[in-house]
Amino acid sequence: MSTTHKIIVLRFSAMGDVAMVASVLKEFSQQNPSAEIIMVSREAFKPFFDGIENLIFHAIQPKTSHKGIDGLYKLYQELRKYKPTAIADLHDNLRSRAISTFFRLTGFKIKRINKGRAEKNALIRTKNKIFKPLRHTVERYADVFRELGFDVTLSHKLTKALQAIPSKAKNLFQNNNKKVGISPFAQHIYKVYPLEKMEKVISSLSQEGYELFIFGGGKSEQATAEKWANTYPITHNLIGNFSLTEELSIFSNLDLMLSMDSSGMHMASLVGVPVVSVWGPTHPYAGFLGYGQSENDCIQIDHPARPNSIYGNKPCLCGVESCMDLINPETIVNKIKEKLNG
Repeated sequence: MSTTHKIIVLRFSAMGDVAMVASVLKEFSQQNPSAEIIMVSREAFKPFFDGIENLIFHAIQPKTSHKGIDGLYKLYQELRKYKPTAIADLHDNLRSRAISTFFRLTGFKIKRINKGRAEKNALIRTKNKIFKPLRHTVERYADVFRELGFDVTLSHKLTKALQAIPSKAKNLFQNNNKKVGISPFAQHIYKVYPLEKMEKVISSLSQEGYELFIFGGGKSEQATAEKWANTYPITHNLIGNFSLTEELSIFSNLDLMLSMDSSGMHMASLVGVPVVSVWGPTHPYAGFLGYGQSENDCIQIDHPARPNSIYGNKPCLCGVESCMDLINPETIVNKIKEKLNG
């Protein structure tokens, strides 16, 4: 089908946020086949958008060719060649605003995400906290397209997107054990479940006969995961061993994911895998629960100081013991057993 609309979509980071954009664009593309999408994000995130109809991926290189205002103007010139009809700014940061401004000055239609900053501040403040669920981030993304005149109805359902297991991972899928992915790390330390307690979770799940796959992290996290893999049966470290494309394919073959409030949750959502998620100073009410996931599968404690952070870059204010420390490993194990055996 020929396209009659060309929309440039801007969202550069973070990893989980970009994965959520991909979930929205999958459904947007299905419902609006006459629209072509030019997705602008970091090259590393391109695999999130593979297979989406009528989508072209254009990489931003913020540290090299698109650095600074001159680099952003160069990016603007590159994007103009697509002859877009509208710009959807799903990021609302300095870079996306600069690019949007270049387009606005030359007569293009621009719509920008409403991040709901005031209501998010009300959710996390200490005094006069307004504790209520806020609009989900994916609906905020969809709102931008609605403001551009498109009909978008998000299903908020997991859609299994089974992919072929990478050849070098096939040996990990040779038995019939239930397959559980574990994404125990996060960009901000305050969102990480204490590693000694996570090890107890891994020990219990391994004893139950679940095959475990540990994802996500750099060199130090890789060393921790390798230690766990060497200690507990049928536990595998995948950190540093697979590309993002390969990881997504492996994710799609899992029965369940255990994740922090981090990109692992959103990657699992993208391929239709249910997630048991662990929450500390952040809270699903802020709108960042994985697409299609259930709040019933969120592990968290009730405390009047929660949440006190939107992004997890601030420590917990729950007292001597943090809200993460107050979560019993057995609670997590029991939820996983309930999901897999229920």
